[in-house]
Amino acid sequence: MSEFDFIVVGAGSAGCVLANRLTACGQYSVLLLEAGGSDLNFWIWMPIGYGKTFYRRSVNWMYMTEPVPAMNNRPSYWPRGKVMGGSSSINAMVYIRGQAQDFEDWKAMGNPGWGWDDVLPYFRRSETNDRGADAYRGGEGPVHVSTMDRDLHPLCADFLKAGQDLQYPHNPDFNGASQEGVGTYQNTAKGGMRMSTARAYVRPARGRSNLRVETGAMVQGLTFDGPRVTGLRYRQNGRILQARARREVILSAGAVNSPQLLQVSGIGPGALLQGKGISPRHDLPGVGRNLQDHLGIDYLYRSKVPTLNQQLYPWYGKLWHGLRYVLTRRGPLSLGVNQAGGFVRSRPGLDRPNMQLFFSPVSYTKAPPGKRPLMNPDPFPGFLIGAQPTRPTSRGHLEIRSPDPDEPVAIHPNYLATDIDMQEMIEASRISRRLAEAPSMARLIETEILPGPDVQSDEDVIADVRARASTVFHPVSTCRMGPDPACDVVDARLKVHGVDGLRVADASIFPTVTSGNTNAPVIMVGEKAADLILADAR
Repeated sequence: MSEFDFIVVGAGSAGCVLANRLTACGQYSVLLLEAGGSDLNFWIWMPIGYGKTFYRRSVNWMYMTEPVPAMNNRPSYWPRGKVMGGSSSINAMVYIRGQAQDFEDWKAMGNPGWGWDDVLPYFRRSETNDRGADAYRGGEGPVHVSTMDRDLHPLCADFLKAGQDLQYPHNPDFNGASQEGVGTYQNTAKGGMRMSTARAYVRPARGRSNLRVETGAMVQGLTFDGPRVTGLRYRQNGRILQARARREVILSAGAVNSPQLLQVSGIGPGALLQGKGISPRHDLPGVGRNLQDHLGIDYLYRSKVPTLNQQLYPWYGKLWHGLRYVLTRRGPLSLGVNQAGGFVRSRPGLDRPNMQLFFSPVSYTKAPPGKRPLMNPDPFPGFLIGAQPTRPTSRGHLEIRSPDPDEPVAIHPNYLATDIDMQEMIEASRISRRLAEAPSMARLIETEILPGPDVQSDEDVIADVRARASTVFHPVSTCRMGPDPACDVVDARLKVHGVDGLRVADASIFPTVTSGNTNAPVIMVGEKAADLILADAR
């Protein structure tokens, strides 16, 4: 049996941060376990390879939810990273921290130390922004955040003008003093290549003698001595191995796998565990509950002017831009799929933006919902405008199907379970169409492809939402942070309530989903968790 000071489960957006920060002082040894394999893969490192890894089982858990009643009983496909870097290796790379008020809400829910002024230093510490450091942005961190403006399609400028037609302010930095307005997105990239947390945090630390990284390591369950977690069992190359943690085990396996591992280890809702043949070690009802996710809708348009479709649909376009990328790391293949967007208020009386916008100068009418395979666009000029409500009120849950850790959990997203969530999806649809009808965009549009001009009434829009809305891949809150063991899973120091030697640090601890993409706040959680763990160790 091998022994370490700390064992980190999951080399994803938070786990890679922990592996680096916990070993930096040289005082503690860390075992980092990843169920997937190496991230040395061309389609991972090339930004637009997102479309290739979307359905690639070698790097992706490829979860499918249970049918969603409010979405015509459609299941939802959830790609999750199963590779070094986790979902930071297969995501769309948009860097968004969220709104300051998101974290003030976290603090108000009984989590001292998680307000905006508390977490901002960790955002800054993690980042090197190519525009330079300021009061909000970091300049010396491991994660490089890049401005894409030099390679953006010219239609992005028309989208920004359309926003201004609607009186939305231009915002040059969604992660600065204010999130509100329309602008262009920054990506987690450096030198035209993806900046995953594996690249940012683990690669520089791999030479440390006190860090051991094991890939292809599927954790089977935690080991205990009374109420204390002492280590875990994992399967690697067909063998069951054990590792012991002298100090702590930290679960950073994500919003699906962390609660699953707790439940198969006997930590979770007692009745559920007993029903699956597991003797509960600790009845913790909140494990797997409080699931939140962003739901979005896209409106697709046929364009009168060329879009990226004309550059990337023909074989010679693919060849030219492929060569350009290989030789220069420039051009559309060096970008993410979402080039412009914004954060706006969908109705009067709101104190902050409640809607995130996306603009992509490309269309793909035959792609499955949620997939944006930029290398295989439509043969005609087209683009899409999308929107997602940022703070949904519906809550879902997930639960194990059996004691077998290899069997995927049953995921019940419970999308659109509240009236306000459906109302905001109507508003998201209306905003997308208003942007298309603004003079700066309307002059470029030949026709609306989806949902089509016949969809006008609220009833029509609701039917379209039920038929076409899809996840934006931001599941959180299944091991929610909070002070009440009756419904929360970890406390404000990320310690699991009622269990010694065990913490959770990943998207599952979010008290609520943040207003925007979730990768940046998960990295922040990793940074703050490392400080909490080191402080307690001292």
